[in-house]
Amino acid sequence: HEAEPRGKIKAVPTKPHSTPNELSLAYSPGVAYPCLEIAESPEDAYRYTSKGNLVAVISNGTAVLGLGNIGALASKPVMEGKGLLLKTFADIDVFDIEVDTEDPEAFIDTVVNIAKTFGGINLEDIKAPECFEIERRIAEATDIPVMHDDQHGTAIISAAALLNAVELQGKELSEIKVVVIGAGASAIACANHYVAIGVSRSNISMVDSKGIVTKARLEAGELNEYKAPFAHEREPGELADALKDADVMLGLSRGGLVSKEMIASMAPKPIVFALANPTPEILPEEILEVRTDAIIATGRSDYPNQVNNVLGFPYIFRGALDVRARDITQGMKMAATRALAALAKEPVPDYISAAYDGAVMQYGPDYIIPKPFDRRVLLWEASAVAQAAVDEGIAGVAPEEFSITDYRDELEARLGQSYSIMRHVINQVRGRGKRIVLQSHQLEMMLQKQELADASADKALARGGIWVRRLITVVILFAVVVAPFVVSYTGQGVSVLSEGNKGLFGFLGSIIGFGGNNWETVEGFVLLPEV
Repeated sequence: HEAEPRGKIKAVPTKPHSTPNELSLAYSPGVAYPCLEIAESPEDAYRYTSKGNLVAVISNGTAVLGLGNIGALASKPVMEGKGLLLKTFADIDVFDIEVDTEDPEAFIDTVVNIAKTFGGINLEDIKAPECFEIERRIAEATDIPVMHDDQHGTAIISAAALLNAVELQGKELSEIKVVVIGAGASAIACANHYVAIGVSRSNISMVDSKGIVTKARLEAGELNEYKAPFAHEREPGELADALKDADVMLGLSRGGLVSKEMIASMAPKPIVFALANPTPEILPEEILEVRTDAIIATGRSDYPNQVNNVLGFPYIFRGALDVRARDITQGMKMAATRALAALAKEPVPDYISAAYDGAVMQYGPDYIIPKPFDRRVLLWEASAVAQAAVDEGIAGVAPEEFSITDYRDELEARLGQSYSIMRHVINQVRGRGKRIVLQSHQLEMMLQKQELADASADKALARGGIWVRRLITVVILFAVVVAPFVVSYTGQGVSVLSEGNKGLFGFLGSIIGFGGNNWETVEGFVLLPEV
């Protein structure tokens, strides 16, 4: 944080500006022309400015992580961190904005008045219950996607985990009994989202600091309007009473709140999401001492099944921005949840296992959601969100103008040149019943070399290295124009690369993420699944 340059994000010019002529185009007098175009047609702001890839991360600092109400300025390192995540995982530019007021009306007015600058607004670390009204009012008053991540991020990702956990445990969504520990913004959003995916509202018990949320407490005036939908006719009680015979525990409260005895009292094959950070409500090893049949998730990276919001907000905003969505709807959130759940069932590429100390990962009790560093999440989740926005008619792109296949190609290009090249190669043989054959014994070595080459190229490009750019252009032209012609097709449905190109396509196959579980090995070569 303190090292130069201080902080974690900065603005970088995107147009030439080193000569008087270039400056006159970027600023006065040349800048007048796009201004006049936008005045005539506001939609042209997406054409001439950075609006379409710019998200505001906005907070008043009233509920910062586990630090509480520390004020707007003290929240700035967190907002910068959010900007870093949006840029790193989804290539979205960010301005962090800290609004120094706890008055909801003043906050709403401030955000609405600056909203035209941005393509989307990520509200962050605003305390409940004000956050519900703040998000709703800003969304209604603007024509861009608005999301309070503290509410919906955990809901979207934990729901994906729940879908898979319920399937693995052989249970039915409509029948499971869920106990939600906590009644803040995230807990209420999770409960509502669980209802949307198929959990019966009457089967959700919410427990706050005063015990089980009940109809009697509602009638006594103890509950606000956001807890009210989960106030049911049931006996009053404490957390231990609520967890007895429950199928699912969702913890969004504080560490050490749940005992082993409480877990032991749950129904057979329980699902335990202990998401308090940094200390879960109960540690996974404590759960396994009494329930070896449990599926467990936490918010921590040192245990399996990490429910991490970075699996959600970058990709939801990516998809929403790219189709110029006017809102983030329940359907878009649902699309994100189902995309994450489906991706977890796909074979895991080797590069992800390598990032986690070589751990073997496959769909099962210890792998119910993708890992945060799985680059495929961008392709799966952003495209699902974009498609949902188009289908619902809230996008600036008409259905006939949107191709999810082409959009995934665009997303792949954001992952780097190697991904983009391999996508082209796959598209060349898609639908022909062919297979791409890669040299198996050189894959790891070539992947390492390519990663070093990519890093070096990125640095050189950042410095404006003209010769590096020309060299990379030649390589790309070779890969996408010349190389396909040296691929020979046999009558056995297998594509065999010439000796001179096995190495090239070897590292491309590894980079694109075909995990070892997908491959067949024949005499030193790797056969990818038919495309």
